[in-house]
This record gives sequence, structure tokens and C-alpha cells, in this order.
Amino acid sequence: MASLQMRVVAAFLRLAYKPRMATPERGRKRVAAAKGSSEPPSRLRRRHDVSTRQVAGFDCHTVAPKGEPAERAAVYLHGGAYISEIAPQHWALISKMVDAGVRVEVPIYGLAPQHTYRDAYPFVTAVYRQLLEDVDASAIVVAGDSAGGGLALGFAQTLPRAGLPQPRRLILLSPWLDLTLSNPDLPAAEEDDPWLSSAGLAEAADAWAGGDDPTDPRLSPLNGSFADLAPMDVYVGTREICLPDVLLLQDRCRAEGVKPRVTVCDGAVHVYPLVPAPEGRAATRTIVRSTTT
Repeated sequence: MASLQMRVVAAFLRLAYKPRMATPERGRKRVAAAKGSSEPPSRLRRRHDVSTRQVAGFDCHTVAPKGEPAERAAVYLHGGAYISEIAPQHWALISKMVDAGVRVEVPIYGLAPQHTYRDAYPFVTAVYRQLLEDVDASAIVVAGDSAGGGLALGFAQTLPRAGLPQPRRLILLSPWLDLTLSNPDLPAAEEDDPWLSSAGLAEAADAWAGGDDPTDPRLSPLNGSFADLAPMDVYVGTREICLPDVLLLQDRCRAEGVKPRVTVCDGAVHVYPLVPAPEGRAATRTIVRSTTT
């Protein structure tokens, strides 16, 4: 059974957030809305060494432990349906990784509708290539949540063609794996999801695809290959729209001889490791350990 805190969060999300993208019209409004700041918060700057540089025309923030070189590194790709900026919850998880001695690269990829996946992939690849100049791939984790989790998996699938090594591990939190939203089990999952709605997500998906085929693995990595990827950890709740595709991902990986570590948390909502509940805190501790061991 979900904790009291998780149930409270679910109730709040259903009241405050579910209506925001419950219809195509509301989805289009959210897509077109002005984007907020992606600057690291001041408390993060006080706690860690934070620097920002331009890579391929976009900002990339490096968050590192103060006063000591980090032997481990991570690339973190934030969620937000490809239309929303990085949020305080993302920075909180990043900060915990840095507390554990990990240097975290945070690529601020361009958001739809001004940008599409065609901008994101060269940018993230350039960030990863630069990181490899300082840290061996065996010491790098690529992580992401929701849309960022889909981008992380799609990015990993492009590494062989780019001639780049796989990271040590992929960590995916409630990844958005199929922009077509066509899984037949999705409507039932959507009824239990107190936060996300397929009608609004479809508008975000169209904007991110920029007129291209949404079944392309760079948009829907569920359609890509898994055989040569890094070991994969996936976290998902039972009360979220991403669950059916995560279970399908597990099946397709196994069909290719790959065994991802999939954690399905009973009663948990979308991206539950970012949620202030016992389930979220426990998952965060495991995720942070995975970036250091």
C-alpha cells in the first residue's frame, strides 16, 4: 500500500495538475506557454561548485563537489514533457548525487515548440563527448526522468552510430518511451494516473517531433535496439501513464537477451523518486548509490 504522503501527493496532483493538460486545447496552451528559468538555484550554488558553458548553442551546467575532483560523473536529462523547464525537484536529486561525490552535467536542451529532438541529440552528444575527455565512460551514468528518461534511452541507442562508448549505467525514472501513446493498456493506466493526460501529452509529442515520424526511435526509444546498451535501471509507479510502456520495454529487452532492473512501486505516481514521500526517498538513496558504485 502506498504511504500516506504518497496518497496526499496523488490527491494534490489530481486537483492541481491533472486539469492542465486534460484536453488538446489545454495541451496546446501549455506547449505555447512562456518558458521559465533554467538557472541553478542559489542554494545549489552555495552548496556546490556550479559553472555554465555553451555547447552547440545551448547552456550546460556542471555541478560538482566543492574543492575536490570527482572520479564519478553523470549526465542528467530533466523531464517536463519536452515543453517545461528543469524544476526544483530535479535540482534536489542532482544535489544529492553531487553530495555523494559525483560531477553532474545538466544539459539544458531546447524545449518545444521552439526546438525539437533534432536540436537535442547533437547537443547531448556534444556534452557527452566533452565529458569523455575528463572521465572514462566506465565512470559515467546517464540518467533522466519522464521525457528526459526517454531522451536518455534514445541517446544511448545512438551512441554506436556516433562511435562513442556506452556509459556505465542508464537510470530512467518513469521514462516516456513512445510518443505515439498507442499502447492498448494506456487508457486504463491513465484512469489511475492523477497527474498526466494523453490528450495534452499528444500535443507536446507533436511539437517535439516537429513534423517527423513519431515512431522514430529517437522520439520513441521503445522502438529501438537494446542489445548493446549499458545496464539499465528503470523506476516506475503503478499509478502512472508510463507503466504499460515500461513493462513493454522490459519484455522487449528480455527478447534481446537484456535484463533491465525494473522497480515497480505500488501506489506510486509519475517520477516518484522525486516525490517527498518514503517511497521517493528510498528510491533516491538507491539511485544515488547507483551513480557511485
